[in-house]
Amino acid sequence: MSIRFYDNETQTLWNRGQLPVMLKVKNVDRPIGFCDGSQEDENEVMAMAEEQGAMAFIHKKPLKTGRAVWIIESDTEEDAHVSDEAM
Repeated sequence: MSIRFYDNETQTLWNRGQLPVMLKVKNVDRPIGFCDGSQEDENEVMAMAEEQGAMAFIHKKPLKTGRAVWIIESDTEEDAHVSDEAM
């Protein structure tokens, strides 16, 4: 399975426990998508970040249900935060 981007259908599948990993961006409530948590999925997340000129960091948060939430943070978010503080 590859990454399935967020829509009503994928959110319903997550709610029913049929998708094992939720992908979220740090400080954003709505997920960006869902996946099965394979190395291929992790590589795809990193490739998408590289395409946008960013370096991604994935924080994997296991849930009691056996599923997980991957919180994706990029170095460009940190750079933007630092530049805001400098002003």
